[in-house]
Amino acid sequence: MQNSVVYKNAKISFSSTGKGAAIVLLHGFLENSSMWNSITKELSKRNKVICIDLLGHGNSECIGYIHSMELMAEAVEAVLKHLRIRKSIFIGHSMGGYVALAFADKNPQNVKSFCLMNSTSLADDDQRKLLRARANKLVQSNFKNMVQLSFTNLFSEESRITYKAEIKLALQDALKISLQGYIACQEGMKIRPNRIAILKNNDFKKLFIIGKKDPVLNYKELVEEAKETNSEVVIFEEGHMSHIENRVELIDVLKSFVKK
Repeated sequence: MQNSVVYKNAKISFSSTGKGAAIVLLHGFLENSSMWNSITKELSKRNKVICIDLLGHGNSECIGYIHSMELMAEAVEAVLKHLRIRKSIFIGHSMGGYVALAFADKNPQNVKSFCLMNSTSLADDDQRKLLRARANKLVQSNFKNMVQLSFTNLFSEESRITYKAEIKLALQDALKISLQGYIACQEGMKIRPNRIAILKNNDFKKLFIIGKKDPVLNYKELVEEAKETNSEVVIFEEGHMSHIENRVELIDVLKSFVKK
């Protein structure tokens, strides 16, 4: 069941399911908390699972025209304070990983363990920043096509065929984002800092989930990043959208991760 808190006059939507040690699940760009449904069903058997709609996504509202990772992390913090949860296991997919890192930067004492799922602690390179700026310009005149392109580009050409039905369903959620939400999150991701030091300097347990065919993040660089930060690594044969492309294996990995 969806609940909400108000942060900076904006509604932040979330759900809380199950009992036990808290797990916070943070979705990626053009997704919402429903992406975790099958995972929540399994993890909530032993844990309290909190799924949050990040700013401008799902049933959460926007705050201005730049959703920085810090601002979104503050909204996450507001939800956890409302629930009186002090320490959590964080699992962030793509942009959700960036938000989780911003949260850990400010509140390392509130992090029990940490999973970057198809995500990175590094900042955007110049090419990625340019792509985000171009997308924000084009989306203003061709919203639907740009959202579709942004979302389908998260999959390899092979996966677009193999998971056609699942992608079509997930795309319906992606198209629910507002123009303001799209632009604000792209701007926020574009300006996010390098946070590899957060992973290096904290002793909470860390896990990287990496897709070999990820069309967004460089597979070899992610493996090196995990090694540099003394993080555990799980490598899937598919790409950026592990909850769709490697759903069964992902659930097993996450169940093992939160149990340790």
